Parts: sequence; C-alpha cells; structure tokens
Amino acid sequence: MIVVIDYNVGNVKSVCNAFKHIGSSVKLSRQIAEVKAANGLVLPGVAAFGYAVSALGDAAELVKEAALSGKPLLGICVGHQMLFDSSSEYGMHKGLGLVSGEVISLPAGQRIPHMGWNLVELPEEIDLFAGLGKAKQFYFAHSFYAKVTDKKAKIAYTDYGFKLPAGIQKGNIYGLQFHPEKSGPNGLQILRNFTRICENGKR
Repeated sequence: MIVVIDYNVGNVKSVCNAFKHIGSSVKLSRQIAEVKAANGLVLPGVAAFGYAVSALGDAAELVKEAALSGKPLLGICVGHQMLFDSSSEYGMHKGLGLVSGEVISLPAGQRIPHMGWNLVELPEEIDLFAGLGKAKQFYFAHSFYAKVTDKKAKIAYTDYGFKLPAGIQKGNIYGLQFHPEKSGPNGLQILRNFTRICENGKR
C-alpha cells in the first residue's frame, strides 16, 4: 500500500487517481498507523511553501521519521521542495531537511510562474526513470525551485537557460519538481517505477 499524505493542499486527489489508474494500491491518509504500515509515501502539493508546511503540521515529523527509517518517499512539486532545508517564498520557512539545499525564486527574465512542458535529462542511476530512456518531456507549474547542495543527491536537470534541478534521488528519498500525474504516459511510468520500488523495498 502506498499512502499519499492527506493535508488538503492542491493535487493530492489527482495523484491518488493517477496511482489508481495504473493499478497501484493507494490510500489518502495522515493516520499514524497507516503511514507506518505503508510500503511507501507520497508528499504532493500545489501551494505556496509556507502554507503547505503549515498545512502539513504534525504530519511533518511522521513523514520525516518514516523517510529516515528507509521507507520510500516521493515528493511532487511543493512536496519535492519541502524535502529541502528552507524556502524563501513569501518569507523564510523551514523544510523537512531531508535533502540539503534551499528553495529560491526562478531568476529575473524567466516566465513566472513557469507553466508548460520541458525536456528533462534522465540519469540512469535514478531509479524512478527506469525504462524511460535518456530524456523525456514532463509538465511543470512553478515559480520557485530547489537549489541542491546535497553531495549525496543524484540530480536530473532541465534547461531553463540554466540547469534547473527537475528531480532528485537521495537513497530512498525522491523528489520531482514536475507533475508526473499530469505528464501522460511518461509520468505514469514514473509512478509505476515508484510502486515497484515500494513493493520491492528497494533502497
């Protein structure tokens, strides 16, 4: 069972529907027993960072504890950003601190918010991208991004006129700035790969 963390922010239901579409066993919950029993966790989100962290509330420690114990965790969009140390979106806010780095605004001259399809280079060593080849298009919708400083993180990049981290893996912790649930067959393949990782207990 994959548990999508229920904290009433943005795209939680669409993420659940995408997992159901591919036949994955999924539940929307923040109950302690269900989170602890899950094979893997998904932290989605479409909202400002500070609001999302506030809405996550006491579930933040539960998610962090599960990830540090080795349970696969996938952060999507703002859920991806919350994996990092901090964000400067509408003031300074503390993240989960699972991956070293800070969330900062897209630089001047960029279209903000950035919404649309971008080609992402897919490193073979990131488990989520198995079977997808060297690069694929995915759907983005964001104004901030994670500047990754964690030496243990593997990074997938997209070109925004600079190399923007579009996805990361640090052991059992995964993050995607783009929306796999809105990215057609390639996005669904990523969710299938995450399901496989959770089922196999792969680290």
